[in-house]
Amino acid sequence: MGTNGSTVLAPLRQGLMPIDAASVSSSASCALPARFEAVRGAREFTSTTLSRWELSDRFDDVALVVSELVTNALRHAVPEGPAGDPGPRDAPVRLHLMRWTGRLVCAVRDPSSECPTARETEEDFAAESGRGLLLVESFSDGWGWHPLAGTLRGKVVWALFRLPEPAACAGTTVRSLTAGPCEPPGAP
Repeated sequence: MGTNGSTVLAPLRQGLMPIDAASVSSSASCALPARFEAVRGAREFTSTTLSRWELSDRFDDVALVVSELVTNALRHAVPEGPAGDPGPRDAPVRLHLMRWTGRLVCAVRDPSSECPTARETEEDFAAESGRGLLLVESFSDGWGWHPLAGTLRGKVVWALFRLPEPAACAGTTVRSLTAGPCEPPGAP
């Protein structure tokens, strides 16, 4: 991973349960355009990545959470351009998927420093939006966020999924993959 990726993801290692860096087995990253069609691309990237990691059985829950996190980033964190379209291409959303032994983290980076907040449950249940973070909370094992550090602007919102522990963990290899714009990990 490049310097920006390491800087963006470093707080995840500190803000979650203790994670031994040596137990990281895989990671993948996908740049998403500032358009709502990017949600479909994020789901496809998630499907491909989970399939490569032999975690296809987790797709439904993980894809729902990825969809909500990306939608929230596009709706609330990307500045609006003309005619209500999400803003400039230089303020993209980025999806990171990281797999450790026993856990998977989905993290979405966006250019806003605004704190994500879940809507109160007593609010209008008939509303068509506003419950995304409640869904994230319901379908993941935990979620949180942190502002980006250093010269990077914005924040990362993440969700954690516990994975079943393998029967025998014989020497986990550290491997970091950073894919280009929505390329599956390991793509040429």
